[in-house]
Amino acid sequence: MSTLLLTGFEPFDGETLNPSWEAVRQLDGELLDGCRIVAVQLPCVFGKALQALCQALARHQPSLVLAVGQAGGRAELSLERVAINLDDARIPDNAGAQPIDVPVIAGAPAAYFSTLPLKAMVAALRENAIPASVSHSAGTYVCNHVFFGLMHAASQLPGLRRAGFLHIPYLPQQAAAHASGTPSMALPQIVSGMRIALRTAIQTVHDVRLSGGTTH
Repeated sequence: MSTLLLTGFEPFDGETLNPSWEAVRQLDGELLDGCRIVAVQLPCVFGKALQALCQALARHQPSLVLAVGQAGGRAELSLERVAINLDDARIPDNAGAQPIDVPVIAGAPAAYFSTLPLKAMVAALRENAIPASVSHSAGTYVCNHVFFGLMHAASQLPGLRRAGFLHIPYLPQQAAAHASGTPSMALPQIVSGMRIALRTAIQTVHDVRLSGGTTH
């Protein structure tokens, strides 16, 4: 039986929870289209997050990995297209580190593209009334750090057929503690969207050709 690995993060930046972990742990142990889902929590710490990810890859040998992170301020599920080889932290991580203008992995390529069928996944989400889009920036914090490390590992693991990163909004209780009008999405809708996205990634052989670009 194939394994689908989901990763989420511990809380950071003063939050008491992280929607990425709250969402992925809801799917831990579930069977989806003949595949077993395993959820793993990563520390919001540069370096240690990649160590935990690599340990999970070695232990579970997944055929598909979807790393998930919090993107406060976004209003939809954002499937990330590209990971860049850059750490440039606006705030310290949970261990107090704040790398600036350093590579995620020295000597690695400047960037990697997701190997998920992003356009098909977005289309499937929208068909099910779940706001979603392709994003062209995963930032330069620990989310991008993990995304780049994942894609670098995937380039060397033939059994890992598809991998990528999903950013999700705040949960309503988080948004309520921020400025008025801060976007959020309910946990059941996020979890439902992740199932749809994963099922689409499993079933789609070739991505669909739809516009997902931006003008700015």
